[in-house]
Amino acid sequence: MNRRHFIQKNAFWSFGTLSLSLPPAQPKADTPRLYWAKLLHKIAWPVLKNLGNETLVKNWKVEYSPNWDNRNPQVAYLEAYGRTMVGVAPWLALPDEDTEEGKLRKQLREAALKSIKNSVNPASPDYMLWRKEGQTLVDAAFLAQAFLKAPHALWVPLDDTTKKRVIEEFTLLRRVVPPNNNWVLFAAIVEAFLLSIGENADRYRIEFGVRKIEEWYVGDGWFKDGEVFHTDYYNSFVIQPMLVDVLKTWLDVNKRQSPNGSHRALQERYERAVKRMQRHADFLERLISPEGTFPAFGRSVTYRLAAFQSLTHAALIHQLPEGVSPAQVRCALTAVMKRMFSQEGIFDKEGWLTLGFAGHQPTIADYYSNAGSMYLTTLGFLPLGLPANDPFWTDADAEWTQQKAWSGKPFKKDGAVNY
Repeated sequence: MNRRHFIQKNAFWSFGTLSLSLPPAQPKADTPRLYWAKLLHKIAWPVLKNLGNETLVKNWKVEYSPNWDNRNPQVAYLEAYGRTMVGVAPWLALPDEDTEEGKLRKQLREAALKSIKNSVNPASPDYMLWRKEGQTLVDAAFLAQAFLKAPHALWVPLDDTTKKRVIEEFTLLRRVVPPNNNWVLFAAIVEAFLLSIGENADRYRIEFGVRKIEEWYVGDGWFKDGEVFHTDYYNSFVIQPMLVDVLKTWLDVNKRQSPNGSHRALQERYERAVKRMQRHADFLERLISPEGTFPAFGRSVTYRLAAFQSLTHAALIHQLPEGVSPAQVRCALTAVMKRMFSQEGIFDKEGWLTLGFAGHQPTIADYYSNAGSMYLTTLGFLPLGLPANDPFWTDADAEWTQQKAWSGKPFKKDGAVNY
């Protein structure tokens, strides 16, 4: 095609002037890390912005399960807050930087610090339901876990009055006797946090929680949730990562208090818990299909990406299973995020998470679930706590296990483990 024919083919006339019609410039696609950061900010911002401004109760019309039980509906606010905090904590622990991501992170951190203050201030309209309902123990535990994941970002900057109030509310949670299931870890991690800041912790609740979970190990990277085994995601929602965090905190405090003492037994318990979590993470990575889907089964499936916490926590502490690369985890989880959060109805018109799995599906919500419960999905974003130059973010894209398996390529053979 010569130049005259090209102009005739691609030109249009406007007021007698010949103009060339060029294709519109395509916006530059976000990097996977920036995509994760923007999505996490989108999820967390309504909760922390409103709580930071003391407008959470005022502005949020909470959605409850159609089968909601008779507990106080105000538990929803602490659920949304505690569960948001635990997922954003590693990311907020990173230093400030003058980038698009850095500005989002700083904005969220500032709101988080205000939220902590308001949540424990009895004079605030958003003072949480700390002293009623056993459910409070659950979400206080997630807040305690957030403090453990980001102490210098979320605990150290607090004023003395706010710290005193948090400690008081946590201490009063000893009124709650946890049932014989994963709740024993909620009691343990609250006390582990108090231990980490030099408070008078109830060490029995720590030891009891850890020991019960260890007793419930059934093998090959799976724990029972109490006396009966459940096929669901609670090994990842709570059990494996929280057990690792409790043991790590307990071990670190013991080493700090007795630097010349023997910590071999506790060290072995911690290392064994990490190995078991690695094995469980191996299962989770294999559940991600070539299309970025994963099976919706078991209790609390509405917690969405929290199903992958064992995998994201292992990535955060650089303890991924052998043969599972950081890049394949990044690519697999990005595919899941894009598949899940592109579904219509996953956010309501005001930007709050709705009840459901891949969209608005309230009929699958459990009797104890409300829209605040959904914010446990932030646990799928823990690797944002790794710096941008970590191999998790910088390594070239890689196929995950099911992509390899279903395209006829070699993939890692699976096999049971005995630890």
